[in-house]
Amino acid sequence: MTSDLLRHPGPPGPDGATIRLEPADAGWSYIGFATHRLAAGDVVRRPGDEREVGLIVLEGACRVRAGDRVFAQVGSRDGVFDGPPAPVVLVEPGADLELEALRPTTVAVAAAPAGDVRVTRLVEPAEMRVEQRGRGNTARRIHHLLPPDAEAGRLILVEVFTPGGNWSSYPPHKHDTEDQPRESYLEELYYYRFARPEGFAFQRIYTADRSLDEALTPMDGDVVLVPKGYHPVGMPAGYDGYYLNVMAGPTRLWHFTMDPDHAWLMDWDPSKPR
Repeated sequence: MTSDLLRHPGPPGPDGATIRLEPADAGWSYIGFATHRLAAGDVVRRPGDEREVGLIVLEGACRVRAGDRVFAQVGSRDGVFDGPPAPVVLVEPGADLELEALRPTTVAVAAAPAGDVRVTRLVEPAEMRVEQRGRGNTARRIHHLLPPDAEAGRLILVEVFTPGGNWSSYPPHKHDTEDQPRESYLEELYYYRFARPEGFAFQRIYTADRSLDEALTPMDGDVVLVPKGYHPVGMPAGYDGYYLNVMAGPTRLWHFTMDPDHAWLMDWDPSKPR
């Protein structure tokens, strides 16, 4: 049985799109998302609308025009596992977006309804905080591309690198209820890549009453939707994994509640700035 929460990529479209997801497709209200795999010279155009857009240059490099701003070369690495964080071009609502690949390039385009902050800017890797989180079998590396304390309207963007045999999004936590300051309502998606393309992950998504309880096995290029519930991730031994998290909701805060059954496993400080 195929889960509606697991979305597989298709053959690249005319603009290189392998995943294209609108909020109505996901059954939620905030997040739109697309990935594009591009050859040198390929162009992607996105007309401006009422949404804020985050362009994440996952690998390769491109020239970007966002409204009346032009960024001649945006890119930081040849592959997602090559080290530095991915640069982000944040595009204010109403501004057109156009990008041209300067070499083989993969980009993600995330969108969310406009917030109070409306700004177009390039966020360089040097501005981003890199965090080593957890220890032992929960150790992973976090790239805070666009954290809640960064200037933006709705979007929160995070990269997570999890070694094979380790767990992340851990201990299991949720952010599906707007109850500030205890918890935020944030829709979330995971875009997966693997150092070996035949790799896969295990992701469970479940609610306390088990009205939702699914175990998924995303592979390279897949997207997992997390509309609600707890959502831990495990990487099988031998398969180092990467995922891009996109989050958005009514307030731009990452406040979460842990599954009380597993809270004893907490080994990092959630009070530090995100």
